[in-house]
Amino acid sequence: MKVRDVNTSPPQGRTTLAAVASQAGVSVATVSKVVNDRSDVSDSTRARVRHLLDEHGYLPRTSHREPASTTAALELAFEGDLHAYTAEVLQGVLDAAAESGVPVVVTCRPIGTGPTDGAARGWARRLSDAGRTALIAVTSVLSAAQLAALAHEGISLVVIDPLEMPNADVTSVGSTNFSGGVSAVQHLLDLGHRRIAYLGGHSQAACNQARMHGYRAAMEGAGVAVPEGFVRASHFIYSDGVECGLELLDLPTPPTAIFAGSDEIAVGVMEAARKRGLEVPGDLSIVGFDDTQLARMSSPPLTTVRQPLAEMGRLAVRTALRLRNGEAVDSHHVELATDLILRESTAPPSA
Repeated sequence: MKVRDVNTSPPQGRTTLAAVASQAGVSVATVSKVVNDRSDVSDSTRARVRHLLDEHGYLPRTSHREPASTTAALELAFEGDLHAYTAEVLQGVLDAAAESGVPVVVTCRPIGTGPTDGAARGWARRLSDAGRTALIAVTSVLSAAQLAALAHEGISLVVIDPLEMPNADVTSVGSTNFSGGVSAVQHLLDLGHRRIAYLGGHSQAACNQARMHGYRAAMEGAGVAVPEGFVRASHFIYSDGVECGLELLDLPTPPTAIFAGSDEIAVGVMEAARKRGLEVPGDLSIVGFDDTQLARMSSPPLTTVRQPLAEMGRLAVRTALRLRNGEAVDSHHVELATDLILRESTAPPSA
């Protein structure tokens, strides 16, 4: 009896289903089911096989699958839940894409669940196979392997509000967060407040760092010391605004004003004030950041720093299309101007 040697190494550098099946400890039929998105595979097995397919950069033979979509489209990718902030960005992206006649595919995934470096090739290849010619990522961090994979597939990238400091390898769009922070705190100082706290979002986020430094610069410029515990980091969400707002208001000497790193945090602080029986702005002044619909709909209407979120989305689309077409851009990072919008949540401190 002849023994046939089954070689599972990919011919001419191409990964085979047999190689993936052997590594995953499953049958070739199971791997084939995962490739063809069949439902009769357990979630754990599907995840293991998909991870190996991505690691190997597996590309199915065109004769074994339906042709991939050739419609060129932009992908707009969010991490985490969608909020008022993302709705404004989304509107700008959709408006600019409609004007340019370019389809937009919107994806949203939980924070921290993006492709690993080992799976970056497969991730970028799937985007390319689906007809994505550009990716617009909102408040995301992409690794060197992910950037290289996108470049290899010819997919242009623009990041809105990058979580890391802008660098020449990534084209990004943001706003003047530092000067926005200065203007917010200067407004409170001009009203006569001296016990001013800052409640921001992710401590390592570049936008949060800039807003916090603007806060500190304004306080230092006025010769006002920042008490211990008056600078806090959380997340840019309502629930953290409530929780951290209560912590600030429960300090032995609480602030008379709070500059919040987002409108959502600010509205949470308003609820914290209500829970403590305080009036806004009679007992506590609050300034937000973003100028989303929340700022206009809150009670009282929120004084806030407006960053042009919709325009940031529009600019990101225009920039992504220029990069896709091989055109040069003026700068790898563009910051749009912020403005302080005065409403009814701020007043001089009570006696």
